[in-house]
Amino acid sequence: MEEKIVINNQVEELNSIAARIEELAEVWELSMPLTMNINLVLEESVSNIIFYAFPEGGKHLIEIILSLINQELTIVIKDDGIPFDPTAKEQPDTNLPADERPIGGLGIFLVKKIMDIVSYTREENKNILTLKKKL
Repeated sequence: MEEKIVINNQVEELNSIAARIEELAEVWELSMPLTMNINLVLEESVSNIIFYAFPEGGKHLIEIILSLINQELTIVIKDDGIPFDPTAKEQPDTNLPADERPIGGLGIFLVKKIMDIVSYTREENKNILTLKKKL
């Protein structure tokens, strides 16, 4: 089973992703907690792309491909923004008080905690973030 979602690089599009994930969760019979985690992971990942991948502005497409094969959920997010590997970001020190932590890094930290595998490649001038979760 596979589902493809293509959105513009606009913050307003995040709501349409969440709605599509909820529809898909019903069809694929995913639990509510898993559905909420998928939405959280996608919101963190896609909002970073929207806010930071296109410093020159303009209209760009972000492609999200979800597949469920042999009880493994795979999410692939592709964009043509500037090269950026979120997996290379240092893990934040969550023992420090919030006001002493450097800004950034908590989103990908959260994504890595929720998903089993998080990997990045750059192919054909596209960032490709692959997220996997065993069900």
